[in-house]
Amino acid sequence: MSWQPATRYPDPAVRVLDPRFSKYMIFSAAIERIATGMRWAEGPVWFGDHRCLLWSDIPNNRVMRWDEPSGDVTVFRQPSNFANGHTRDRQGRLLSCEHGSRSVTRTEHDGRVTVILDKFDGKRLNSPNDIVVKSDDSIWFTDPPFGILGHYEGHRAEAELPTNIYRVDGKTGHATVVRSSVNRPNGLCFSPDEKRLYVVESGTTPPRIRVFDVSDGGDQLYNDGVFYSCKKGERPDGFRCDVDGNLWAGWGTGEGQDGVRVFAPDGKPIGHITLPERCANLCFGGVARNRLFMAASQSVYALYVNTQGAHTTSQSNA
Repeated sequence: MSWQPATRYPDPAVRVLDPRFSKYMIFSAAIERIATGMRWAEGPVWFGDHRCLLWSDIPNNRVMRWDEPSGDVTVFRQPSNFANGHTRDRQGRLLSCEHGSRSVTRTEHDGRVTVILDKFDGKRLNSPNDIVVKSDDSIWFTDPPFGILGHYEGHRAEAELPTNIYRVDGKTGHATVVRSSVNRPNGLCFSPDEKRLYVVESGTTPPRIRVFDVSDGGDQLYNDGVFYSCKKGERPDGFRCDVDGNLWAGWGTGEGQDGVRVFAPDGKPIGHITLPERCANLCFGGVARNRLFMAASQSVYALYVNTQGAHTTSQSNA
């Protein structure tokens, strides 16, 4: 790629769209490219206890690992069943969305892999995409068809179920559909207080970010609303919230659009991090949860920011 690190501060690729974003910028922090050579990087997740980042390289059917102290990049798992999104549960175990097996899996502490869900009502899932864990240990994930549309990010197959959003109870393992009306749901995350759930709807023209209120019981969604309706050429993907409730979204597509778009809780764009590649997903990590990791097409980038990832969505175990 033609990307070059900034040679002066502040990094001109970190842009203020609204004065509210200024306080989240660190004057002497610049974007760094920590890895490259992927075909399609996705699903970054931070392991604070190991000081490492994992992410998917979907078409290459592998999960990669970057170690913060050494900067070494290695293969964590191959084959990966064309894994896409990842997170950690409250016990520190890796949860993965797998296109190839059409399932959500959990990697136990001893390395064994447990299938959390691969069928609903006796029918196979489509291709689980992105995943988060709520403070009650429930697992929430989206199930669009992207991994079964061809043989590049999975295996071509016919869809057996609608493109649902699922909740798996953390105590009983019982799965329910919390929303079936989102056309090709993609990235999702909770607000820091877990009272709202943000979901990317990729199947509409233009795409949009929808927001739902979470019931007091924490297991149902209501008050369906549109948080942001994209303009021409804009396309969101995965996202996470910071501790102030700002939404940091993987963004594209095209020169000047690619990177990360930051939204205030009121839905107004306040900042943009420009990258030379479309950013598919991101997470907060680092020792203080103040390092933003961005999985962007063929590369992974990092930037220190003056905020921290929300505990409910970063799953950093820092």
